[in-house]
Amino acid sequence: MKKNTDKQFFGTATIGEKGQIVIPSAARKKMKLNKGDQLLVFGPHDEMIALVKLSEIENIITGLSEKLNSISDSIKKKKK
Repeated sequence: MKKNTDKQFFGTATIGEKGQIVIPSAARKKMKLNKGDQLLVFGPHDEMIALVKLSEIENIITGLSEKLNSISDSIKKKKK
């Protein structure tokens, strides 16, 4: 499945008194974010943060694990 790689602007968010922000509705809909979903918060550098759905990271890890197992199996077969 091909993912949309177009950069999108969803609006702005203001930091409240408790340090919370509200993710714009359009972004929540596009990313299928629901109440209770967990997000990882990354800071690529001092002036930026990125939010990634935990489930997406889990999918990436699963895919990488499967590829690494396949590579490992290929290496084992060549050693025989």
